Amino acid sequence: MQRQILRLAIPNILSNLTVPLLGMVDTALMGRMDSEIYLGAIALGGILFNFIYWGFGFLRMGTTGLTAQAHGRSNSTECRALLGRSLSIALIAGILLIILQVFIERLGFFLLTADSEVKSLGRSYYYIRIYAAPATIGLYALTGWFLGMQNARFPLWIALCVNLLNIVFNAYFVLERNMGVEGVAWGTVLAQYIGFVFALHLLRRGFPAYTQRISFADVWESQALLQFFRVNSDIFLRTLCLIGSFGAFVSFSGELGTLILAANQVLLQYFHLLSYGVDGFAYAAESLTGKFKGAEDSSMLRQTVGYLQYWALGIGIGFALLFAVSGNFFLVLFTDQESILQLASTYLPWLVGLSLLGALAFMWDGIFIGLTETRAMRNTMIGSTFLIFLPIAYFGKAYWGNHALWLAMLVFVGARALGLFVVWRRKYG
Repeated sequence: MQRQILRLAIPNILSNLTVPLLGMVDTALMGRMDSEIYLGAIALGGILFNFIYWGFGFLRMGTTGLTAQAHGRSNSTECRALLGRSLSIALIAGILLIILQVFIERLGFFLLTADSEVKSLGRSYYYIRIYAAPATIGLYALTGWFLGMQNARFPLWIALCVNLLNIVFNAYFVLERNMGVEGVAWGTVLAQYIGFVFALHLLRRGFPAYTQRISFADVWESQALLQFFRVNSDIFLRTLCLIGSFGAFVSFSGELGTLILAANQVLLQYFHLLSYGVDGFAYAAESLTGKFKGAEDSSMLRQTVGYLQYWALGIGIGFALLFAVSGNFFLVLFTDQESILQLASTYLPWLVGLSLLGALAFMWDGIFIGLTETRAMRNTMIGSTFLIFLPIAYFGKAYWGNHALWLAMLVFVGARALGLFVVWRRKYG
């Protein structure tokens, strides 16, 4: 079992770590500009795209769980239909986002709080990066399907292609062409489309039987489509709450000042590093728990979940020690502005606690996605957002400032982990 977990987890860890690496490079490039407004602009633009793209993250997660269960039942017809279903919905959604770009921009920047100059730069970033939508969401669908088919190598190659190209393009446009925030946006657009074409090539090469004879009737079969949207609607609402919490965190940070916003943007890179590191095992959890549920092997399911919890604890402790011992040292990689460094150092200890609780929360997410127990995920996230995160952050910031925002984030992830653990024990334990 440990070999199966590691066979899926190691490629996922390597591919996931390229994602925060990209964010770190973008933060470092903007952190060395002559003002903190550049960091603030990509923070605002980034959180708006988190709303947009994480909102469609259900295609990646739902496709993985449903495909893994179909694969566990050895139902190749349904696996093929899920591929066509998820890709079709992804491309339709991407085109709609481009059509609705003005409405989304006006609503998004109305809700986000920041200085007018920061918002202006953020809008420039947005109106370029939005054109990557079809490729970005299409990659979600393909990655989810590959993982459901127990293939973690292709997502690794795709992530390496997209994120390394993105880093190269961004560095070129910012450092050589002096394009600033717009250069970061163009680098993302180019890398996403190249990565999507590469992913289609891998699909045809690795799964040729699944790219032929995709039946329109199977793809749009009413009962299967209803199940697909039921699972994905729960994940969508859950993800919307998650994005809303991070959006509120960034917006409240902006209310506390551009300097606080910039410092929190730097510290969030650490949190993203943790989340993507743990998600390597969470993706393995999605693939394996889905397969064993589809095969109706409850013994292997419980054994897998037990091993995954040990891995989550070990990773959380490792990141907590890393941030406690070396966190201040790595801050200089993101900015050379002393005022931002001092503020970030003040709030760095919160990342130690977040590492432990966050690792457990991310792992339970992966387990429940594979089980397609999406209603429990949705309900736990709604409760954690509206009963815990938002009250602590909104009312606490008036008394404890930025410490209240980090406290809210800590309790938020802890409540999610505890809630899903309780559901698991009641239903499967």
